[in-house]
Amino acid sequence: MGTTARVRAPELRGRQWLNTGGRNLTLQDLRGRITVLDFWTFCCINCLHVLDELRPLEEKYGDVLVVIGVHSPKFEHEKDPDALAAAVERYGVHHPVLDDPELDMWQQYAARAWPTLSVIDPEGYVVATMAGEGHAEGLARLVDDLIATHEAKGTLHRGDGPYVPPAEPQTTLRFPGKAVLLENGNLLVSDSARHSLAELAPDGETLVRRIGTGSRGRVDGPAGAATFSEPQGLCLLPAHTAEVAGYDLVVADTVNHLLRGVRLADGEVVTVAGTGRQWRSTVDDHSHDALSVDLSSPWDLAWYDDKVVIAMAGIHQLWWFDPVKRTAGMYAGTTVEALRDGPLAEAWMAQPSGLSVSADGARLWVADSETSAIRYVENDVMGTAVGQGLFDFGHVDGPAAEALLQHPLGVCALPDGSVLIADTYNGAVRRFDPENNRVSTVAEGLAEPSDLVLTPAGEVLVVESAAHRLTRLAPGALSAAGASTVDGPRHRTERKPTDVAAGEVTLDVIFTPAPGQKLDETYGPSTRLVVSASPPELLLEGAGTGTELSRRLVVDGTVAGGVLQVTAQAATCDADVEHAACHLTRQDWGVPVRVVEGAAARLPLVLRGLDDA
Repeated sequence: MGTTARVRAPELRGRQWLNTGGRNLTLQDLRGRITVLDFWTFCCINCLHVLDELRPLEEKYGDVLVVIGVHSPKFEHEKDPDALAAAVERYGVHHPVLDDPELDMWQQYAARAWPTLSVIDPEGYVVATMAGEGHAEGLARLVDDLIATHEAKGTLHRGDGPYVPPAEPQTTLRFPGKAVLLENGNLLVSDSARHSLAELAPDGETLVRRIGTGSRGRVDGPAGAATFSEPQGLCLLPAHTAEVAGYDLVVADTVNHLLRGVRLADGEVVTVAGTGRQWRSTVDDHSHDALSVDLSSPWDLAWYDDKVVIAMAGIHQLWWFDPVKRTAGMYAGTTVEALRDGPLAEAWMAQPSGLSVSADGARLWVADSETSAIRYVENDVMGTAVGQGLFDFGHVDGPAAEALLQHPLGVCALPDGSVLIADTYNGAVRRFDPENNRVSTVAEGLAEPSDLVLTPAGEVLVVESAAHRLTRLAPGALSAAGASTVDGPRHRTERKPTDVAAGEVTLDVIFTPAPGQKLDETYGPSTRLVVSASPPELLLEGAGTGTELSRRLVVDGTVAGGVLQVTAQAATCDADVEHAACHLTRQDWGVPVRVVEGAAARLPLVLRGLDDA
């Protein structure tokens, strides 16, 4: 199906191009090459996964394949051209990027989810669409098919691609992520874009030593030979646990999908959890051998409830890791990306990225970045202190129920029970005080703050990620007089809503297995579909979980509109191969809909393939 549909690719237009040496690319410039458009937004963990999935393909097919990132932003901050340029460097994007701030290209290519891939053949036709992640294997097979077809036709042209690398900047840190205070008063910082850990003197500037070579990799060993890939969270173990485990510090090695242990005395690095494969499985409550379980973009770590709790950003959950028993497992969340409180096993999160434990050890604070929320765990229940959902954000102080944040990545619990928030996309440090249930602004004008560290002397250090430095807050910033109340902008992610009819609507998730693959029912039904709505009354029928990728919905005509939350997955394996590899394709959609009389009674979502109807 994918290679016969003749859909002409819309021309590429946007505000600016990055990584092209100032050149504006057109489809004509790409004629004769296979082009993959990667519709992404830099806040989105699934988009970051796809960047990593595409790297080996770009290397293998470099003379025939051009990947172009089309940046179609979700958050207001992501529309800032300087913020986009920083993200392209931060995440090692080594292909051209088209800045699409008003989502024009997103709409022309009918994208409905971040990330979406559109494949254009050498003659300028769209031949496949793929939503979500996990498509690398299928994409490679499709590229092989297109190479064979277009070499035979004489329409394939090999050669160098249009990527032009930017100049390499020189700073001690490059997009640092998280930091911890060591016993000797020094600071250990995850130097994420330099793929290493930097130990700094108490001044927060002088480099004492570096753990890791600075090159992307996953090698264990001495400090000068070990490698990481965009490390983030750091967690010091209690002394007795460290003694038994044989290392003092756990590192969330985010892009490697691993936890690493570091012995601080000599900087020796060892892998302590994860296989290096990304988790694509089923939710369970079992304890697993830590080195045999797959993880997914662990982003932060905290010692809570006598174990290491992991903010597993990649699958919208919290996990736990026991360094003594060397086991790991799920702690909270279902993998559904949304905001819902309740018992830990039933809670919904969206890319949890920051953790901090209250002074009394009772409460675990969570920065839930994609819902722009501050959540907490206490007594085996998850609650929400600040935040309203996936599409509501801004910079508004006051009563917590009305306050708004924008994609916070860090939290820091204070001795008085309040919590500081690294409000990343607002460039601010905010404070939530449970005593009066209010939010205030402590500092503004920061460049993507991603973490906060409180010193024994009461100083607050901010990891100012996009400024490549640690910054001290002014003395008195934490006093009541030092905080201000901001009544700033309120935003909703505005994507063009899809018109649907009142009454019966057929939801069709289109999935065509990649070339050489078939649906796999080895472990039960090969497909799964979960549907919910916000507000829930939008759907009279059709919400819930099933195994068919088509679902009859009944839409309430008295509700003006809302968001349909759809999660689909499909299991495939290689066909007619002795040792068949298995694959899981999965995507979450939040589809804004408007109920309109006489509108379409079918809603198609493409998981893989093309919707020809």
